[in-house]
Amino acid sequence: MAKRDYYDVLGVQKNASDAEIKKAFRNLAKENHPDSNRGDEGAEARFKEINEAYENLKDPQTRAAYDQFGHAGTQAGGMGGGFGGGGFGGNFSDIFEDLFGDFAGRSGQNSRQQRQSRGSDLRAEIKIDLKDAYFGTTRELAINSATGCDDCDSTGAASGSGRSTCQHCGGSGSVRSTQGFFTLERTCSVCGGKGSLIENPCRSCSGSGRVRKKRKLSVNIPRGVDEGTRIRLGGEGEAGENGGPFGDLYVFVSINENEFFKRSEADLLSEVPIDFVTAALGGQIEVPTPDGKKIRISIPEGCQNNRQFRLKGKGMPVLQTNRLGDLYVEIRVEVPTKLNEKQKGILKEFSEINKKNTSPETNSYLDSLKRIFTG
Repeated sequence: MAKRDYYDVLGVQKNASDAEIKKAFRNLAKENHPDSNRGDEGAEARFKEINEAYENLKDPQTRAAYDQFGHAGTQAGGMGGGFGGGGFGGNFSDIFEDLFGDFAGRSGQNSRQQRQSRGSDLRAEIKIDLKDAYFGTTRELAINSATGCDDCDSTGAASGSGRSTCQHCGGSGSVRSTQGFFTLERTCSVCGGKGSLIENPCRSCSGSGRVRKKRKLSVNIPRGVDEGTRIRLGGEGEAGENGGPFGDLYVFVSINENEFFKRSEADLLSEVPIDFVTAALGGQIEVPTPDGKKIRISIPEGCQNNRQFRLKGKGMPVLQTNRLGDLYVEIRVEVPTKLNEKQKGILKEFSEINKKNTSPETNSYLDSLKRIFTG
């Protein structure tokens, strides 16, 4: 059976750029890899064909020879359909790394990362009052976490000793095994990917290079923080293995409930009860503000229940800005209870005097009901 044109195999034009050829190969290789097409007997053949086409088109010299002489101008063509000069090793490792993650192509970079792995991130929570959120505050936090061992300088080896090269992996931190037509690379099970073994472990940390300690940190909480605000403290997490970098500490802020205010981002709502005489005749009341002060507002005559007054710029600070939200004061008109006989008599007398003018909404509602039921 005649070989297919390499450009047709990858689905690109003959004038395609190197980047276009590489992109086409990656997409097709992922789509046709045998591990992703179990039960498909043709997947392995398609995968080999795709790899052969890419091996011969990715190199400028072999591509030029193919463009001039066709399959006869390439090593793969002369060999009757093998993998070409590169096969699954050599220059193919960078592509195989992108395709299959930890299985191949990672020995150099990842071995170094495994020798000095980054420490874990930590999470802590701090509760503060609304006033603290308004002004900002500082809190002390106690952390029990893994930190570098001072006795061995985080190396894990006892004083005067060191590390020896792992004989199982030859110091690379990984071992290779061939399965079928490609090579797999996995973390060395003996040294755990470190590439070396400790000859005499440090007694304080048992060779880990880390010990658990209690630490105290001072956390600056900026003004304007809200419920769930996350504060990152870089390098205050757990120590990495073998002297690796520290992780980060994330502090989550929660706000205690306040008896006067309900918060919505930078705005505040305060529900203020007033007696029905003040609501009817008007007057002045004092309301608190989040900075711990008071402010006077005027209540007009005939103030109805649930009426809101907006106090601009009297709310919470907006985080990392100089802006302030608003304070909304919502009136709750309190109906009197436990009236004595004299008070009841005064209210009955008041109710009988010019009732239509004093309760227009009630009268309007009753008139509407009459119209509905009397036609």
